[in-house]
Amino acid sequence: MEFSPRVTSITPSSTLAITAKAKALKAEGHDVIGLGAGEPDFNTPAYIIEASYQSMVEGHTKYTPAAGLPDLKKAISEKFKKDQGIQYEIDEIIVTSGAKHSLSLLFQTILLENEEVIIPSPYWVSYPEQVKIAGGKPVFVEGKEASQFKITVNQLKEVVTEKTKALILNSPSNPTGVMYEEDELKAIGEFCLEHNILIVSDEIYEKLIYEGKQHVSIAQLSDALKEQTLIINGVSKSHSMTGWRIGYTAGNKEIIKRMSNVASHTTSNPAVMSQYGAIAAYTEDDGSVETMRKAFEERLNTVYDKLTAISGFSCVKPQGAFYLFPNVKEAVASSPFNTTDEWVKALLEEEKVAVVPGSGFGAPDNIRLSYATSLDQFEEALKRIKAFVEKYA
Repeated sequence: MEFSPRVTSITPSSTLAITAKAKALKAEGHDVIGLGAGEPDFNTPAYIIEASYQSMVEGHTKYTPAAGLPDLKKAISEKFKKDQGIQYEIDEIIVTSGAKHSLSLLFQTILLENEEVIIPSPYWVSYPEQVKIAGGKPVFVEGKEASQFKITVNQLKEVVTEKTKALILNSPSNPTGVMYEEDELKAIGEFCLEHNILIVSDEIYEKLIYEGKQHVSIAQLSDALKEQTLIINGVSKSHSMTGWRIGYTAGNKEIIKRMSNVASHTTSNPAVMSQYGAIAAYTEDDGSVETMRKAFEERLNTVYDKLTAISGFSCVKPQGAFYLFPNVKEAVASSPFNTTDEWVKALLEEEKVAVVPGSGFGAPDNIRLSYATSLDQFEEALKRIKAFVEKYA
């Protein structure tokens, strides 16, 4: 059978692959420590679970509008007004089955065949694949480690063409955890306005920020940038609701309308009980979000120095999200393994520690470790990694 070129060009997710391998080893009885998953290790807050349950008891188990419940879109609108000081009407918001679904719908909506999307690297593994599925072409711009993995306007000038349609910004970033400052966002925003480039601003980690820093959305910097930007967000990371599958896009109402049309013929509406849970997430607050944020910050500050003390490791300290993205080039070079991917595979097989190779993120000299796990587990993992490095050094 011949398959669509758009499907055959897709690279499997390295994150999911390493997680699946780790689960298989656990099922065989091995003591595996998994640092690969990109989801909080806390349960969803009880008040959200209760709101979802009550919605079902009250009979809210039927279809909703494809773009989401009006009450949820109102709650999201209020969240934008409160957090970023920007106003989105409900026809400028679509609720989707996770933020990943938002991105997929967006690229299917805006991209003509072979139009280009600029993707800073390191990048989240699904960005380039989603662009390719939609018929677009990913164009990569390398964020240098010396510049905290952030790209500059001068780099954008080198890659922009008449086919450039959009730029993806992810701040705080998966996998690096770094954030763009307001002046950096302004400079990039002005460049995008000058060249009529849409800005896809993935802000899914906006609530997980450390050291007293504040999240800044590029859309809040001016009315022109708000019109040029599509914000992608959701409740998965902030409220530990990864399995609930609620994300959303906010932006130009003509784009949102067409995204809604696509959704109506593919997924229809997101799960209705999940939507009621998300309404509670944004209209009630029992302090759970801040409790989780503080726990992640404590873990980061506890393990960062121990990680960078491992021979051959260097790491830009994250400012948000829950990942560490160390460069392990020296450690790999002193081992018998030819690539970081081989090194990661051996680490899992020999020490039973699962991390994600950076090759899937466009950074083959790095690995990603998630500290969305207990401190005891993470510290034990670091001991095993240190022993693994010393064994081959």
